[in-house]
Amino acid sequence: MSPGLRYRRLGEADYEETLAAMRRLTDERGENAPDELWLLQHPRVFTQGQAGRAEHVLAPGDIPVVQVDRGGQVTYHGPGQWVVYLLIDLKRRGLGVRELVSLIERAIVTVLASYGIEAAADPARPGVYVDEAKIASLGLRVRRGCSYHGLALNVNLDLEPFGRINPCGYEGLAVTSMAAQLPGQPLDETAVGEALLRTLGEELATVSA
Repeated sequence: MSPGLRYRRLGEADYEETLAAMRRLTDERGENAPDELWLLQHPRVFTQGQAGRAEHVLAPGDIPVVQVDRGGQVTYHGPGQWVVYLLIDLKRRGLGVRELVSLIERAIVTVLASYGIEAAADPARPGVYVDEAKIASLGLRVRRGCSYHGLALNVNLDLEPFGRINPCGYEGLAVTSMAAQLPGQPLDETAVGEALLRTLGEELATVSA
């Protein structure tokens, strides 16, 4: 029987403190601990994944660069972008990493469609795209059979910092946001975040635990 799913809304949270908390929970959780979804935003920061190459960080300027233990290359987090960290016992749910990635991508596409934004995953590169522009990034780490890290959805943020890097290791990759796709339309960031949590929870409910 599933121990359930716990939702945590953390507001704006320091990146490195949040990373330490994710690692701690993953290392200390017991077999009956509930899975958790953490919804938050970070102050401006670039994060460089395990396979990250320094040449993809072009001109960070005043934005710190933090080396992290997720997969993937460099990305940007900042106010106006919702991050959801998925602390999931994959072994208990019988989920593989590829299945979790697909689940996350489906949830993001569903949320965007509810706002009239037509988006899709790309089998060749993780994430969600509107035409050729990336609107959401994914990066995961699995330890002790459990996932942490997660997704970042661009809602209404300053896109300029993406020009200081090769996003996700792709030179010239265009990046967009919900606000850029819906010019002139007001966006309730809180509602978008809640929709993300709800849709991820619904997707996870279809997976046995």
